[in-house]
Amino acid sequence: MKKEITLSEHFDYKKLFRFTLPSIAMMIFTSIYGVVDGLFVSNIVGKVEFTAVNFIMPVLMITGSVGFMFGTGGSALVSKTLGEGNREKANSLFSLLIYVSAGAGVVLAAAGFLLMPVIAEALGADGELLKNCVLYGRMVVLAMPAFILQMEFQSLFITAEKPKLGLAVTVASGILNMVLDALFMWIFDWGIAGAAAATAMSQIVGGAVPIVYFLRPNTSLLRLGKTEFDIRAIGKACSNGSSEFVSQGSMSIVNMLYNSQLKNFVGDDGIAAYGVMMYVNLIFLAIFIGYSVGTAPVIGFHFGARNTGELKSLRKKSFVIIGFASLAMFAASQLLAAPLSSVFVGYDKDLFDLTVHGFRIFSFLFLFAGVSIFGSSMFTALNNGLISALISFLRTLVFQIAAVLLLPIFFKVDGIWASVAAAELMSCVITVIFIAAKKKKYGY
Repeated sequence: MKKEITLSEHFDYKKLFRFTLPSIAMMIFTSIYGVVDGLFVSNIVGKVEFTAVNFIMPVLMITGSVGFMFGTGGSALVSKTLGEGNREKANSLFSLLIYVSAGAGVVLAAAGFLLMPVIAEALGADGELLKNCVLYGRMVVLAMPAFILQMEFQSLFITAEKPKLGLAVTVASGILNMVLDALFMWIFDWGIAGAAAATAMSQIVGGAVPIVYFLRPNTSLLRLGKTEFDIRAIGKACSNGSSEFVSQGSMSIVNMLYNSQLKNFVGDDGIAAYGVMMYVNLIFLAIFIGYSVGTAPVIGFHFGARNTGELKSLRKKSFVIIGFASLAMFAASQLLAAPLSSVFVGYDKDLFDLTVHGFRIFSFLFLFAGVSIFGSSMFTALNNGLISALISFLRTLVFQIAAVLLLPIFFKVDGIWASVAAAELMSCVITVIFIAAKKKKYGY
């Protein structure tokens, strides 16, 4: 049996793959069971309900991104503290972040439940679409505290040197979601309410199991226990993780804008087609996100230990890995555009043709996205939340909004499909400039 890899080791390519593989698999699996949700809704419940899920999902992801912020930002702070040799303080910070994020989840769940009809209507939903959006959104938002914890623990399991355990929890909650999807929608015929119930129950499992693990004596670096309220530490964690919050939140806002543009240019079929692309996009980008989340605690540890040689090695190896992965993903997306579209919307020829055509343009983004995702995560791990947030802000909000508003003027619907790739290209260039500019400061 191979021994567990620790944060303090030298990482060659083999160790990088071994250490980051669980987090990559964890992110992919999280995306897959979200995709299965859409797959069941589209094929069993119907196109109208599938459109409603895609329409309200960005709102739910904005609130859930709080967990990603606490997870990545807190992980950077905790891993740096471990690298400095202060394990007791690291455990106190870990406990504080978990308690604060759980409280934030309760507040967000209450606000989301009360405001869901207002939000859905403000986004343009009406009639049957509004009814389905509110039903699905309210049921899922009730599990928001658990979802925030689930997202947070995805990063913190890696910092605790237990990435495989994090993967196991994610797989368990994902399988539960799939089983309940089939049971509630196919067997019990509960429709969109069944999809929401399955998602909420799986999120509760994903958030509760890690709490039980870290409350008990365990073999990881971290354990939940007593803490002291430290507003500066909370602020630092939020600042470190602000890029991830900005990224997730901005993507959700931009998705709303895409839905609006597509509704104007194509109608509801455009929203459904874009929904298929986003489901596939989630799985492909999960590889970049999983790798970045997996390497972040290692970068944070060696930054705290002032090991610039290892930082330089990690940066070089990471860009080689990301380069090969980008080319492989683009090739796969071109080959799989028709088969993947058929799985979701093969029952409607016009919608299928629209989706395949759009996806082949949309998929150029995979050539550029990995650099920005890793670059933002790297600066988070280096406790430079400002640059990390700026990369994410430009990538997921400024460039995408500019592209989705301007390109359709010249290229109509094709401009909408191409806008994400255009935004990713601009973001990639900016990220490379930032990394080159800060190379001397951090020694990577």
